[in-house]
Amino acid sequence: MPRPRHRDGIPRDRAPDSTLALLREGYAFIPGRCRAYGSDLFATRLMLTRAICMTGAEAAARFYEPDRFTRRHALPRASFALIQDQGSVMVLDGDAHRWRKAMFLSLMAPAALERLAEATARHWRARAQAWAAQERVVLLDEAHVPLTAAVCEWAGLPLTASEAQARAREFLAMIDGTGSVGPRNWRGHRLRARTERWAREAIAHVREGRREAPPGSAVHVIAHHRDPEGRPLDLTVAGVELINVLRPTVANARYLVFAAHALHLHPETRETLRAGDEADLTHFVHEVRRFYPFIPFIGGRVLAPFEFQGHRFARNDWVLMDLYGTNRDPRLWEAPERFRPERFRAWSGDPNTLIPQGGGAHETGHRCPGEWITLAQMKAVVPLLVREMAYAVPDQDLRIDLGRIPAQPRDRFVIAPARP
Repeated sequence: MPRPRHRDGIPRDRAPDSTLALLREGYAFIPGRCRAYGSDLFATRLMLTRAICMTGAEAAARFYEPDRFTRRHALPRASFALIQDQGSVMVLDGDAHRWRKAMFLSLMAPAALERLAEATARHWRARAQAWAAQERVVLLDEAHVPLTAAVCEWAGLPLTASEAQARAREFLAMIDGTGSVGPRNWRGHRLRARTERWAREAIAHVREGRREAPPGSAVHVIAHHRDPEGRPLDLTVAGVELINVLRPTVANARYLVFAAHALHLHPETRETLRAGDEADLTHFVHEVRRFYPFIPFIGGRVLAPFEFQGHRFARNDWVLMDLYGTNRDPRLWEAPERFRPERFRAWSGDPNTLIPQGGGAHETGHRCPGEWITLAQMKAVVPLLVREMAYAVPDQDLRIDLGRIPAQPRDRFVIAPARP
């Protein structure tokens, strides 16, 4: 039977609604259908709402054109509130978005990233010393703690050991609940409420002079940010934006676990990194971000109508841009299902081919500015995994279920540290 077509000729998913299929297939939902349909676009219905799904570098270039899409009303409220929330930079458009984005970009100066990398390595080392006394460590659970301690210190909000544990649990719940419905999502919302109260209080105390914050630190910059009319951010919005610096940084724990996963399954990469240089480390980090599932897709609503591959996108059309599938597109990457860091020796640097945290330009579009933080933290920790930490990987289920968002090794990557 021929595949049903949309009114302008692009393939249309046969199911009357594909919400359950998306929840079941997760990361594979868009790229699997695009391959089956032989198209970069297809139409479907999700939550009874018409949507256009698209994949590939050309699609990413269109999706991340400045002022082409808005992120408002582009994700279910239950998920959106865990990763952004109203008033945040992601739901702003045009000049308002660029003004607020500049605030985040100001935190990404090379010296600031170097300080964060140093803090990340220091807190990871300290935590690894505690792990060395344990027989078994679930790395995905534990990795969030040193990252939380490091980013909060860097942001001007140093934590005690018990506070770092508590904040890490809250951030982990937010991250873990983002792509789910039911108990995981509910827990994420419940614990996010605690984090929001803490963030608002920190901002208020900095503004009132009751708490010192280093100039240029995230809490200082956000507390004193002014909009183009000279008004400070609403306290609730300021708290949200502070969380939007901290939470994605803590989410990098997943990338670090994926890095450990890759080192275990591909021991030759460990030897390369031991003997290699900065370029080899960069290639490895890029390949982890390309190969492993992090963000499956991103949603947008069309602001300015346009045509792409014969389809007319109308204002307010709902579009899902496939990030995971684009990172594994065989038209862009040779043998994309193989883990090969050396592929990046010849990479052109095209910002719409490697898009684990979005495409386009950081300065003018919606590409995540925290991508630089991700690179800095991974480059700080991967050498510790290779050169300093002694551990074994006991028998466990290392498979990664693409139906689970966010994805992770099924047994959360257990290590058995070597006793000192």
